[in-house]
Amino acid sequence: MKIPPVKGTRDFYPPDMAVRNWIIDGWKRASLRNGFEEYDGPIFEYLKMFQVKSGDEIAEQLFSLKDRGGRDLALRPEITPTLARMVNQRINSLPKPIKWFSVPRLFRAERPQKGRLREFFQWNVDIIGVDDVLADAEVIFCALDYLREVGLGPNDVVVKISSRKMLAALLQSIGVAEDELDDLYAVLDKRSRLPEDTFEKVLAESIMDDEKRTRILGLMGVESIDQLNAMADLTEQASESVEELRRVFELLGVMGVGDYCGFDIGIVRGLAYYTGIVYEIYDKASELRAIGGGGRYDNLLGQFGGPAVAATGFGIGDCVLAILLEEKGLLQKQLPARKLDYFVACVNEAYRQAAVKLTMELRSAGWTASFSYKASKLSKQLKEASDQNATSCVIIGSEIENDQLVVKNMAIGAQELIKFGKFLQQCHIES
Repeated sequence: MKIPPVKGTRDFYPPDMAVRNWIIDGWKRASLRNGFEEYDGPIFEYLKMFQVKSGDEIAEQLFSLKDRGGRDLALRPEITPTLARMVNQRINSLPKPIKWFSVPRLFRAERPQKGRLREFFQWNVDIIGVDDVLADAEVIFCALDYLREVGLGPNDVVVKISSRKMLAALLQSIGVAEDELDDLYAVLDKRSRLPEDTFEKVLAESIMDDEKRTRILGLMGVESIDQLNAMADLTEQASESVEELRRVFELLGVMGVGDYCGFDIGIVRGLAYYTGIVYEIYDKASELRAIGGGGRYDNLLGQFGGPAVAATGFGIGDCVLAILLEEKGLLQKQLPARKLDYFVACVNEAYRQAAVKLTMELRSAGWTASFSYKASKLSKQLKEASDQNATSCVIIGSEIENDQLVVKNMAIGAQELIKFGKFLQQCHIES
């Protein structure tokens, strides 16, 4: 009986594992050079923790279970609540600002589709304790620093940026009540994914007033920050948030990544906890789902019983990113090839044990080394060395009795006789 993998999950065969490791290693390099420290948490948490952040309905969107004590648990669909819990536990002893990153394995009970699976890896970068949009700009730079490293330029990806604080102020100036905002955000967040007439019908179900709905549609049609500044009825709070947004773009320009970024008032981010700058990263042609996204969430730690602390961060998943890199032809050519320093061959079975011994000595000295399990002809062993991309093939035969062996350069085919003791010395192996 053959058992297939669960739908929405992946088997990582060695070539797939090479891709996964290459992506994650790049995330970690970018995080470290931008001054972030790595953390992680448990793969499952109390279900209530995710309900506090996203509401009781979140239970239908994740994998939940009861433990033997009857406690409701859930496999983590995201790591931000874990981050909030961990920071709250040591809020008085952690040095500020807190600059942390994580690469968790996450789980969501969703319908699998292109770029969205039930199990995936996500790069999370957060700054906690900085109440300045400089922190927002810095985490956006960190994301772009990685994307530049893997070869994605301004013609390949774009960061679409807006402000939840600005949108809230503008919507309230139109007449939308504060307690209506969260439901309206969820509607506006769907705008880019729905046909225009369908979106207007959905909006009409949320906003009954025709005039108010018309003004909302007009607002969502704004294409630049200058257009916002030209609006005659900007409140003081709206003006301040528009200037805050303008400063983010100015900082991103100073950081050298301004050409990757653009204003898009339609970036709302459906989650209710965002309080300021919000953004999403897309392929320039917008043919794929969002590569990642994030924003400021100054109230989240307070929701988990901690103090009100400024916070901002983003998440980038591996699924859409890998699809985009593959489509751009940037993936396979950047993957490090499997490579051996030495392949140790023997001319016949009589020297097999000596070959095994030397291989283990090379490994113990820190070299990557291998040998053939079969006592095959030397020509077949040389092919095996070539298939494993060995730099050199060490051939053990009758010469070893004269304290010599043959070292073949696999790239150019040249070979030389070398004293066995000298070879050991070159490889830092004690004789």
